[in-house]
Amino acid sequence: MYVCSCFGITEAQVKQHAEGGARTPRQLASACKAGTDCGSCVRRIQALLGRGACPRHEPAGRAGPAPAVLPEAA
Repeated sequence: MYVCSCFGITEAQVKQHAEGGARTPRQLASACKAGTDCGSCVRRIQALLGRGACPRHEPAGRAGPAPAVLPEAA
């Protein structure tokens, strides 16, 4: 199935680039240009790379740092 129709990049190709070291949409874009034209595929690319928009959907150990704790308003 095509992930990026602008450049004809398939899901299998995205996974192949991920196995080759691409861990972010930017790294994937450097490898094959996927996500650099219209941008409609970027969320799908994030999901395939295991970097969805919501940290709770991240695989264990891949979530970002904990959010900063803000002081209470006086």
